[in-house]
Amino acid sequence: MKVAVIGGGTMGNGIAHVFAQTGHDVVLIDAQASALERAAATIEKNLARLVKKEKISEEDAQSTLGRLTQSIELKDAAGCQLAIEAVFESFEVKRDIFTKLDEVCGPDTILASNTSSISLTKIAGVTKRADRVIGMHFMNPVPIMKLVEIICGQATSQETLAFVTKTAEELGKVPVTVHDYPGFIANRLLMPMINEAAYCLMEGVAEREAIDTVMKLGMAHPMGPLTLADFIGLDICLDIMEVLYEGFGDSKYRPCPLLRRMVDAGYLGRKSGRGFYEYDA
Repeated sequence: MKVAVIGGGTMGNGIAHVFAQTGHDVVLIDAQASALERAAATIEKNLARLVKKEKISEEDAQSTLGRLTQSIELKDAAGCQLAIEAVFESFEVKRDIFTKLDEVCGPDTILASNTSSISLTKIAGVTKRADRVIGMHFMNPVPIMKLVEIICGQATSQETLAFVTKTAEELGKVPVTVHDYPGFIANRLLMPMINEAAYCLMEGVAEREAIDTVMKLGMAHPMGPLTLADFIGLDICLDIMEVLYEGFGDSKYRPCPLLRRMVDAGYLGRKSGRGFYEYDA
């Protein structure tokens, strides 16, 4: 199968990696050539790590790289059976991409989004193939994490759901079907926990290390919520909380003022060198 992945960032290059490693021809598309260069370097590095751990052979790594091509033109998604958008979590950006994909891709092409919170029904509404639009929400890091949330919009057909579910299974993933409500399942559960941890810190209930330790040792979480927020990006956490707050109109989803203030200050977590914790450049 030929697959187009739109977006060369962390999620996009991970999705491209997994599809290419499982035998699919992949065109990775990004408007910025520099993003494609970084994506290629990341994929090559991750494959080299797998070779070193003897999980794949050098021949497998080279075959995977051979199935990957790059483009700065969205029109090069033409001819693919599946196109997966994995760009910034903004409806306006996704709307433009899906409108163009709807024009350049054949009528049978399935259009998927890796969105973690934006309505699939709303995204599908900008196309003329709402029945063939679906969510494939991969987890980070994509090559390692098994879960894929499969999100059905209002008009997503059973045929589209069956095809994408089977595709996810062939990637070695565990697909879970959810319906199109704000935050789906993963972020509807995760982000309020992170938001509440920020409230605990803001209100002086405990220090950051104590909050994380309670969840790690008391609830067997692999990392605490504040550390996880830094890993995800505080700006992304805030964006998703805004989606939940707007979508449900319920005060329990109100973003923590401390979280908002930190984002305003540019304290975005690991990627900026400072979030709830401090990091080396």
